[in-house]
Amino acid sequence: MKYNILSVLILIMTFQSVVCYSQATKDSYDLARLLRDGKLVIGTTQSAKPLNDGTKGGIACTGVVWLKGVDFKTGSIDVDMRGKDVFQQSFLGIAFHGVDTATYDVVYFRPFNFQSPDTLRRSHAVQYMSEPDYPWDKLRAAHPLVYENAVQPAPQATAWFHAHIVVTADEIVVYVDHSARPSLRVKKLNNRQSGLIGLWSSALPGDFANLVIN
Repeated sequence: MKYNILSVLILIMTFQSVVCYSQATKDSYDLARLLRDGKLVIGTTQSAKPLNDGTKGGIACTGVVWLKGVDFKTGSIDVDMRGKDVFQQSFLGIAFHGVDTATYDVVYFRPFNFQSPDTLRRSHAVQYMSEPDYPWDKLRAAHPLVYENAVQPAPQATAWFHAHIVVTADEIVVYVDHSARPSLRVKKLNNRQSGLIGLWSSALPGDFANLVIN
């Protein structure tokens, strides 16, 4: 197929426009600044405080802490997180397509299971659930080892790790520490296509930094 000069220029300009649009939709969030500027939604049962750990400037929080004024549809979420090596006490992740603190989807991690010598516990390292209709225990009972899986590569329980979460119209894929192999791939469990997005931590506080939404 032959192209004239005008056609080539149009193709180049179109490609550049697509690249610029993709870059323009990539948003990085300074979590400590959002907290300081009152741009996080923190209810009476949630908490958040600044965190400064070397190169990791972020926040430590409990409960669901929403980003004020951010509506998430589909795309990718990148974030650095750190939990604790305390059995059944450290759960942290990203909530999205939220309506309120009772209705949302979440991908979360159980760091105390990352490198457990027990094979079954390791398979409970990363979890997807959709509250309130599909909590983790209901999913585990009805669909064992479908909506949760081991994490590869497996970080230390108390180490910072990176999560890359891809949300499409009907699927969620989770990658850890820049691995090309997903740790979890599941179908979405509700029909919501947009909603609130925020940090999610249960029991002990979780540490979050370097949030990027694309």
